[in-house]
Amino acid sequence: MPHYMLMFVGDENRREGSKEAMDRGMAAVGKWWSDHQSVIKGGERLDTSRTATTVRRVNGQMKVVDGPFIESKEQVGGYALVDVSDLDAAIQLAKIWPMGDVEVRPVVER
Repeated sequence: MPHYMLMFVGDENRREGSKEAMDRGMAAVGKWWSDHQSVIKGGERLDTSRTATTVRRVNGQMKVVDGPFIESKEQVGGYALVDVSDLDAAIQLAKIWPMGDVEVRPVVER
């Protein structure tokens, strides 16, 4: 069965609504994870991009840089590795993700 990576994307600097609204959103995320436990093979919530460290190749040398790989308004805030029948099934899971946008990519099978 194919694997797909669902990357949960959003603007981590934009906080909409109250703490109660955020708590409700996180509860909905927890329910999504629980409801789809049978196809989720792994995943985690990521810390903010402010905590990122990038190892970048510069003139053939690997350099360590504080911060995310690219400066972007939207950042990946978490991911789930899912084992579903096809891309359409992965997209259906993404469509019911309760918070923010989702990028869906197939995992290259070796």
